[in-house]
Amino acid sequence: MDALSSTFLSTLSQHPKSLLSFNNNNYYSPNTSSFTLKVFSIGGEEPIPSPPKREPIPSRKPSFPSNIFNAFDDFVNTYIDPPRKSCVDPKYVLSDNFAPVDELPPTECKVMEGSLPSCLDGTYIRNGPNPQYLPCGPYHLFDGDGMLHSIKISQGKAMFCSRFVKTYKYYIENEADFQIIPNFNPTNGVGLANTSLALFGDKLFALDGDIITLGRHNFNGKLVRSMTAHDPKTNEAFAYRYGPFPPFLTYFRVDPNGIKTLDVPIFSIKRMNPIKFILTGGSLVGMNSRKISRLGVIPRYAKDESEMRWFDVPGFNNLHAINAWEEVGGDTIVLVAPNILSVEHTLERMDMIHECVEKVKINLNSGVVSRHPISTRNLDFGVINPTYVGKKNKYVYAAIGYPPPKLSGIVKLDVSIAEVDRRDCIVACKIFGEGCFCGEPFFVAKNNLEADEDDGYVMLYVHSEKTGESNFLVMDATSPNLDIVANVKLPRRVPYGFHGIFVRESDLNKVCIYIYIYIYIYIYIS
Repeated sequence: MDALSSTFLSTLSQHPKSLLSFNNNNYYSPNTSSFTLKVFSIGGEEPIPSPPKREPIPSRKPSFPSNIFNAFDDFVNTYIDPPRKSCVDPKYVLSDNFAPVDELPPTECKVMEGSLPSCLDGTYIRNGPNPQYLPCGPYHLFDGDGMLHSIKISQGKAMFCSRFVKTYKYYIENEADFQIIPNFNPTNGVGLANTSLALFGDKLFALDGDIITLGRHNFNGKLVRSMTAHDPKTNEAFAYRYGPFPPFLTYFRVDPNGIKTLDVPIFSIKRMNPIKFILTGGSLVGMNSRKISRLGVIPRYAKDESEMRWFDVPGFNNLHAINAWEEVGGDTIVLVAPNILSVEHTLERMDMIHECVEKVKINLNSGVVSRHPISTRNLDFGVINPTYVGKKNKYVYAAIGYPPPKLSGIVKLDVSIAEVDRRDCIVACKIFGEGCFCGEPFFVAKNNLEADEDDGYVMLYVHSEKTGESNFLVMDATSPNLDIVANVKLPRRVPYGFHGIFVRESDLNKVCIYIYIYIYIYIYIS
């Protein structure tokens, strides 16, 4: 099959020569950071309403139509057409800490261990799926409404809150008081806004540690569909979107002033087949042994597809690339990314996949591609010091699959270890113990321009399935055991989710920033 990585496009480096086709989940830009957010989801109306008045969240019983609808839906899905696979059975998918939670207004937290460093004054926010209404029919883990779980740190104290991203789907279901299928309108957006966040632009509104959705942004009408992007130091967004209809992949750029450039459609990807999934009920991701995985390279200021180059990388299937940079004067591209083994199980049997982090080198002159493993351990959600995005870096912090989607701990990798050593690059490890699972880590550097690359802290949410409690942990990134610096008990559990971001409070008065919500569309590739 064509590599998943050949349909995920993002930025490579600061060098204007080329871009690499991969999805980089280091979404923090060191030039633009801010605090507590009004959130925008991508691709809709331009007008932005005034900030809504905050009121206590009302508790209400399901309406009569809601009860009737849900009873009928439950009857159909229980006796007539029940979900055929556990991966889409809501009773299975939404069990334990995958179960959704209600919104929570800003609530003070208790620091149970250590203390919160003053250089971490700011806010950590993590996105994830959290269905507003429990589904009766087929439901995949990635199908939930987006919910942001935010912890504000200020002068050693912490305040936590959880808020839905108010998409079109959220509003119509909230008004109806039950799940609605279909629940989208192409003119108002089709996304769940449940995957990630990024900083870009010049507008952000702060409000006492809370998170308020103001509306959706479409770059003055120039963006009619979903997108994902990365914001490098140039303060540009190099973005892509992909979908079930030609062109399956489209590349474009947004300049520092928020002006979107013309689309560059990539027609050389021709083998997506959503119809097969619809007709056969098969997996959204398939494996075709007759196809060879490819990585695509395109100049960042490309005007058309003719500038795109594809390189065969047999057996390489990447979803969450960690970093990439150029070497040898731009003639060689280096990519660090996990390779998904048994990729056909990616969405159905995540417990059967294994992700081996690899370093891939592409010689743009000879076309030769070389690879070697960095670690044989099952790792994903790798992050780096954000100031090294697109530049040669040494350290990576990644979560350990237990197997996925549960994550039992994190490791620190030294990717500078020479290929000739052929040894595992893990240099530090933290396992959270029996029944304890974490989310994606995030690295925050200390406020010291002279600091080493790893001089900072790793933060994440951890949940204990024994006690039902969730905590926010801050760890010393330089210590061999990733020692805990601060342990904050959260007022209620945080469901397992996806990607996060940290924004410093000190930058609040310097710049205002949009927070973009990424919308994933999962496509069958034949």
